[in-house]
Amino acid sequence: MKFIRVLFLFSFLVQGAFGQAPGKYVMVIHGGAGTILKSSMTPEREKAYRDELTKALQAGYKLLKAGKPSLDAVEAAIRVMEDSPLFNAGKGAVFTNEGRNELDAAIMDGKSLAAGSVAGVTTIRNPISSARAVMEKSEHVMMVGAGAEKFAKEAGLEIVDPKYFWTEDRWKGLLKARRDDSVKNLQNKKGGLLGTGNHDYKFGTVGAVALDKNGNLAAGTSTGGMTNKKFGRVGDAPIIGAGTYANKLVGISCTGWGEFFIRNVVAHDVAALMEYKGLSVKDAANELIMKKVPNLGGDGGLIALDKDGNVAMPFNTAGMYRGTVTRDGKIEVLIYKD
Repeated sequence: MKFIRVLFLFSFLVQGAFGQAPGKYVMVIHGGAGTILKSSMTPEREKAYRDELTKALQAGYKLLKAGKPSLDAVEAAIRVMEDSPLFNAGKGAVFTNEGRNELDAAIMDGKSLAAGSVAGVTTIRNPISSARAVMEKSEHVMMVGAGAEKFAKEAGLEIVDPKYFWTEDRWKGLLKARRDDSVKNLQNKKGGLLGTGNHDYKFGTVGAVALDKNGNLAAGTSTGGMTNKKFGRVGDAPIIGAGTYANKLVGISCTGWGEFFIRNVVAHDVAALMEYKGLSVKDAANELIMKKVPNLGGDGGLIALDKDGNVAMPFNTAGMYRGTVTRDGKIEVLIYKD
């Protein structure tokens, strides 16, 4: 009996601050999926990506370790990536066909199912914070365009000149996309949803999912959308249930060809497969990313974290910027498929 009591005490202590077994994950992030090949990546650029992803994980983990809510950790991690020109979100947002940067973001609290999102904003430095303000300071879930910007300003968020988002790399990307799309239109007048050809360079999103000491999950996603997008296009990132979702079981953030994630309602479907069919987070995530999305012709990936600290990070592209941190602070950053 004495041995059993000692074993029970040891188990209780090992579970520690996060109420989980050792090695369980408390945060997972992504910085976009696509044709990301080691052969085309310089050592310096790879290090820059790894450093920024690590910085984002550290920002979120610091808050989780201090006992802060998962919402705080998600917002903090995403703000780091929004402030980096490396990712298609915030400072690094891509350009629309009109030469503007239009930003989308969403955040969701798994415990209460409260959610907030913004779409098509052009002057909010950190759209993820604006999405959270919509969730916490309004009776709405989504705000768009000028109305969302007015609300953000009244909520005390940082408003910037649209020139803040201009970067040379993204501008060159727009010029390339315009050329490529013109060629595609001439070669394939029948077209598909977005024509044919290599579209990977157009996409990119950042996201985070966190599990706090109280066992609550939160998820968030932020993006600059699609390079050369037209007509006020909005993708899956700010749409609750498509690119972002969290409940008491799991939190999900997606990245990829948004139209297909919307049509498959990917984030919610992962949660539904877990709740209604009893699938594990990995099996549910794989069902969407390795089967349903590609079967319709889409590509991308997602990150998911369940209530027990299990992680899934599937993608059907060549690579996905992604990282995890465990309850004891161990950080891992991955980029390529292998």
